[in-house]
Amino acid sequence: MTTPLTVERHGDVEHWTLNDPTTRNALTDTMVLGLFEACIRAKADPTLRGIVLTGAGGAFCAGGSLSSLAGVIGQPLQPGETDPLIALNRAFGDVLHALTELPQWLLCAVDGPAMGGGFGLVCCADIVVATERASFGTPEVTLGLPPAQIAPFVWQRLGDATARHCLLGGLRWTATQAQAAGLVNRVVDDDVLDTAVAEATQALNRAAPGAVAATKQLLHRLRDKMPDLRDEAARAFAAALRSPEAAAGLESFAKKLPPPWLKQP
Repeated sequence: MTTPLTVERHGDVEHWTLNDPTTRNALTDTMVLGLFEACIRAKADPTLRGIVLTGAGGAFCAGGSLSSLAGVIGQPLQPGETDPLIALNRAFGDVLHALTELPQWLLCAVDGPAMGGGFGLVCCADIVVATERASFGTPEVTLGLPPAQIAPFVWQRLGDATARHCLLGGLRWTATQAQAAGLVNRVVDDDVLDTAVAEATQALNRAAPGAVAATKQLLHRLRDKMPDLRDEAARAFAAALRSPEAAAGLESFAKKLPPPWLKQP
């Protein structure tokens, strides 16, 4: 059985690989839990200096996995029922927060698509290296869903104007466009990603680990000024997923048809 998240240690650096190529490494509950547990363990490991996060099979991450939620899409809650979708979505928000709280440097190596939640993971990185064939997108609103948990991290990474343009338009970017927007630090040829990651790792490890941890803590204090939106975001996402709008949008997407709110000329 495939392990959704593989962890390999090379000296004082770990490589975390999203490892479900059949779904383009979609964020299943198991993968989200694996990422969270890896963050908790890494945060407590003083011998670990850095983490490289990547995806297997020619994709970084296709975003949230909705296949297991097919039965609740467009279905309203019964009176007095607690929505389990809230806790599930909140769990991904916990992962994003845990990634930004790591005392080690975090490098995302992106090959192929990084969509939705995958885009959010990239926004948590300290350094991002991408291949020319990498692509980035926030398609949630085009499906009738809010980009709930990733929105604060996209906003902080890209700034208000670019985040609004990206999130409200459901934009898709090439690697070069993502670099111009400030999401990606370096774009490399498709066949030299491993070399570029090794070069970046060597450069990052020139910094003293204690100094890196202290610097990241100072930078994290800036994030503390932002409100914690995990619960609000989870409620918004759950409510949207149960709405007729999301049901229509996701059905249209599955059938490769335009959504009903897209007026045809």
